[in-house]
Amino acid sequence: MSVVSTAPLSVSDRADYWQDAVSRAFVPLDVVLHEDAPAAASIVTRQVGFMQVSTVTAGPQTVTRSPRMIARDGKETLALTLLHRGTAERSQDGRDAVVRPGQFSLSDSRRPFSKSLRQAFSLTSFHFPRSALAVTDLELQAVTATPFGEDEALSALLAGHLKRLGRSAGSVPVAQADRLAAVTCDLLACLIQERQGRLAPQEPAAVEAMLLRVKEYMLQHLADPDLSLVAVAAAHHVSLRYLHKLFESEGATAARWIQQQRLECCRRELARATSHAPTVATVAQSWGFANASHFSRVFRLAYGTSPREYQAAARGRSR
Repeated sequence: MSVVSTAPLSVSDRADYWQDAVSRAFVPLDVVLHEDAPAAASIVTRQVGFMQVSTVTAGPQTVTRSPRMIARDGKETLALTLLHRGTAERSQDGRDAVVRPGQFSLSDSRRPFSKSLRQAFSLTSFHFPRSALAVTDLELQAVTATPFGEDEALSALLAGHLKRLGRSAGSVPVAQADRLAAVTCDLLACLIQERQGRLAPQEPAAVEAMLLRVKEYMLQHLADPDLSLVAVAAAHHVSLRYLHKLFESEGATAARWIQQQRLECCRRELARATSHAPTVATVAQSWGFANASHFSRVFRLAYGTSPREYQAAARGRSR
């Protein structure tokens, strides 16, 4: 992790330092601050495989990637930016857009662009090589400076993925980092191709995107005892047979995957060192197990001990 901050600097030194910091962290950019006395700003950067994940917090400013700046480095990188706070006015490829909190947008370093933030803001930017995104240049140019949010299924899936990746970037195992970065690019390619009407449901990227979307839905509904595979399939407009096929490469059936996630949530809750520990039955019910006896059996099979014994051992360790 690298951290750049203007907080230790005097107000008069912050503008020049920030201009240099932004260009070094990303690509050469012209930065104009819209404050007479610039507020403290920071860039926290982590690497996830071939993808750079940077969280930026700063005051009002405009950043521009001009032809002069492009000529300075010739970098061929893309930036997928998720806005957390503030509003961004983005321009590229003859298109202007307003991006709001919770939305994300894409920019291409090979062509001029600008981004204006008229108030204090916070965002996470995901930078990766153009070569990592399997779409044509025409498809790419059709979606730069375009706001994407949670109003459509695939963009909502990618938005949720970006939020989680931004939060966990510092703890991603090295062995999984490149794969996770590749999944991010695959989801983005699926979204772009969906906008172009070219996404075929049997394509590997589409299958993986659908599997991630299904898992996301299952995780959101783990606590519902009525969660069923029929309901999951219906929510995603696929057949039950197709749902089973999605999980063929997972090493577990769809039903078993749900059970594993529920068990893991229960295990974590039972392991909490709290003065008012919940009962085993309460934990089981809170994660969708309607039958306490069944929960105890499957918990013992998974972890080699009963839920009550596991909880007692965890409390003993905490003491």
